[in-house]
Amino acid sequence: MLLATVLLVALSPLLVLCAFAIRLDTPGPLFFRQERYGRGRRAFVVLKLRTMRDGASSDLHRRYIAHLALTGVAVGPGLKKLTHDPRVTRVGRFLRRTSLDELPQLVNVLRGEMSIVGPRPALRYELEHYGPEHFTRFDVRPGLTGLWQVSGRNGLSFLEMLALDAEYARTCSPRVDAKILLRTPLALVRANAA
Repeated sequence: MLLATVLLVALSPLLVLCAFAIRLDTPGPLFFRQERYGRGRRAFVVLKLRTMRDGASSDLHRRYIAHLALTGVAVGPGLKKLTHDPRVTRVGRFLRRTSLDELPQLVNVLRGEMSIVGPRPALRYELEHYGPEHFTRFDVRPGLTGLWQVSGRNGLSFLEMLALDAEYARTCSPRVDAKILLRTPLALVRANAA
């Protein structure tokens, strides 16, 4: 919580710039709110900077997750890799690529719903694709960054991501968190270079 407070204060000018860019780019709210599932499978509302056109449907992402879970392949009939999601705005692409859209989740950390490090908060429609071993990820708070984000990010299959989240939940410690935090900037650089 202390780290989240310091980061929110330090990054507030950057958040204001991002909000200004969103406002200039497309009409709609600055923030995107979505129900996710965290520790103990409790529902909460996650905050992000809006990266999609206002009112965009989640159907494409739902189909994409189902396809990934069944095949492990990022593309297929009628599906483009969602790094080229047509619902995403110009500013939104930049915010996603740099993960700046995730910064408002520091508020979720302050509320006790998330941590800095942990599994990503889950969407309801993802749960139907979980195996029994994947539910271990709900033993810990979800985080802004985590093991799968520093282990391949979007290059991993859906099931690989879930397996890494479950592994983190089984092995988490302050030392593991520190290693993940140290690896996060490099993972972001590598993802942007890809």
